[in-house]
Amino acid sequence: MTIMFLANPFDAKIAALESLSNECSARCDSIIQIEVLKLDVSCDMDIESFGYPRYLFFKEIFMALDFRSLLADHIPDGGRGARPRRGKYDFAVAYPDPVSLPHDKIMECLSEALSETGDDLAVYPHPQGNTPLREYVAEKIKRERDINATADDIILGNGSGQPIDMISAILVNPGDVVITDEWVYGGTLNTLRRHSADIRGVSSDEEGMDPEALDFEIAKAVQEGKRPKYVYLIATFQNPQGFTITKRRREQLLEVTHRHGVPILEDDCYADNRYGGEQVTSMYNLDDQNSVMYVGSFSKIIAPGMSLGYMTGPDDVLDRAMTVKSGRISEFTAMAVEKFARRYLDAHVEEINSIQRVKRDAMLASLGENFGTGAEWSDPDGGLYIWMKLNDDADMVSLSAKALEEIDVGFHPGTNYSPDGASGRSYIRLCYGYNQPEEIEEGIGKLGDFLAKEGALQS
Repeated sequence: MTIMFLANPFDAKIAALESLSNECSARCDSIIQIEVLKLDVSCDMDIESFGYPRYLFFKEIFMALDFRSLLADHIPDGGRGARPRRGKYDFAVAYPDPVSLPHDKIMECLSEALSETGDDLAVYPHPQGNTPLREYVAEKIKRERDINATADDIILGNGSGQPIDMISAILVNPGDVVITDEWVYGGTLNTLRRHSADIRGVSSDEEGMDPEALDFEIAKAVQEGKRPKYVYLIATFQNPQGFTITKRRREQLLEVTHRHGVPILEDDCYADNRYGGEQVTSMYNLDDQNSVMYVGSFSKIIAPGMSLGYMTGPDDVLDRAMTVKSGRISEFTAMAVEKFARRYLDAHVEEINSIQRVKRDAMLASLGENFGTGAEWSDPDGGLYIWMKLNDDADMVSLSAKALEEIDVGFHPGTNYSPDGASGRSYIRLCYGYNQPEEIEEGIGKLGDFLAKEGALQS
């Protein structure tokens, strides 16, 4: 719909147009946009030839569709604005060490792959992803995680996030129950919210998720007529809590899920980032009832920007997952990663783990020096996260924004990792992957002073 107005250019009644705009807005769900075309009466343009007297100019009001009235109710509000500001001391996001990124080796491998198989880029790749890379993934998870799979059993995705989304899409109807840890990776929570899942958190101790609490939560959901669709577990170097589920506890959790007929989604994306302790076999390997779905990732051992992950699991899951798989991963990325992985990955993982071990130790030592008994924190054998508990009354949501503004220190409040999105205000997650050790020490020192001043430390 278009409404046209003619008015004297020297006395444009903008107020009248605004009034009309408000009136139109009150009558419909449309956004009103006003465009004023001002013509200079002294210009040489003969506007009379366009059918309008020289002393007139016109304004148009366009009725634009308001998409806000059409948005799906189950999708949370977000924003597409500028990237959030990062602190100088960036403990908020789990970036890997920037110095260790293998730029030259990746370029070498990409160049070699293009020279060998570049013509393959003229056609779409295999729907499950680059075949040589899937073959490598099958070899890797067999060698390192005791998982028997072939290339046909592997689906590649954008990081581990896309496989998790695919699994949720084929299993979760709106209102279905999915069980997670009491505190769990925010990206997975957002995925489950997009699928309108009923997310229920279960408490953990130093060995991992409490099997008795899991048994209770599953039984409760079943009694409600809502048998959980799956239990989501980061069994190795949990994000954000940092623990690794012991072998004994893994077996106990599997006994519970087997008894109730509930599958497990094992997110093993941090398994390579080990700095100490003993390797624990995967839950997928311990399972004898074909009830575990498994996802992994190269993001934390090569580069998050390459965003490449994979999944395997029961045939029914893999077959159905392909029906909801959206798009394909970059064949450039896949070719480079496959060449790099076969040639350099083992040595590269060893190198980055030695670097991250020093950074973890620097953060733990600095926490001890600057916080003392004023907080409690985890002591992980790997991964990229330290989970910290402050004073029960501390509001770390507001203090996270204030710390970024006043002392240039970034961290995430515990609410980001809570299934209900509100619990955990007295917790924070600290990442030690990006900054160098001396910066970590400086940043933790500033954070300790800041939180003491704000009364957030435990007494």
